[in-house]
Amino acid sequence: MPEGDTVWLTAHRMHRALAGHTLTHADLRVPRFATADLAGRTLLDVTARGKHLLARIEGGLTLHSHLRMEGSWRVFAAGRRWTGGPDHQIRAVLGNDGHTAVGYRLPVLELIRTAEEPDRVGHLGPDLLGPDWDAAEAVRRVCADPARPLGEALLDQRNLAGIGNVYKCELAFLARATPWLPVGELPAGVPERLIATAHRLLEANKLRFERRTAPENRPDRKLYVYGRKDRPCFRCGTPVSRWQETDQERLSYWCPGCQQGPGPTG
Repeated sequence: MPEGDTVWLTAHRMHRALAGHTLTHADLRVPRFATADLAGRTLLDVTARGKHLLARIEGGLTLHSHLRMEGSWRVFAAGRRWTGGPDHQIRAVLGNDGHTAVGYRLPVLELIRTAEEPDRVGHLGPDLLGPDWDAAEAVRRVCADPARPLGEALLDQRNLAGIGNVYKCELAFLARATPWLPVGELPAGVPERLIATAHRLLEANKLRFERRTAPENRPDRKLYVYGRKDRPCFRCGTPVSRWQETDQERLSYWCPGCQQGPGPTG
């Protein structure tokens, strides 16, 4: 599942391969933009904003995409076979003489005016990996609704941009709180430490696709609870629990032994 660090790394790799070069071919395989002709324009910049990816193109255009659950952008050197999935899953191709970026299974893909970017990302809170990161503002937004469950508050991109389901579960574990504990019931100082930890973890993981939240000196331990259903908690030994939201793919993992607060049913 792409989260803020994955999107940042994707943008970083695309920027390194494409920025400053003329597009020799461009193909947007969505009906609304299929006739757009971008070849011959210079790709100026590729930037991540939370979980959104913005590829800015000469002429005041931005290719806006969002990966959501299954989407990905892959970068291939010229002449390399594309290996991100079958051809029918390709939604976009941007290439120059040296590299090609291929977007697979992109649920959101649109060509907009660069001036319209605020309409797409202006609602986002402080970006954990952005130059505008403001920890105090992120804490204020997360704590603005004391009755809201911690997991919901962390996932709300209007509070802070970049946290997905994996980090939600891992951060709740580190706070010793279940994802359903109301934010207002966290002990004093915990929200501030939690937001600082979120920033530290995303920064540490942004240059690698293999995400890690546990200490580096334990190669056998990458994540504390996410994906570890029925396996013993590293902290107390209690089997990790999992719960899936009704009609959604989103899962919650937590340790009933050392995370305090209500479960998914209240």
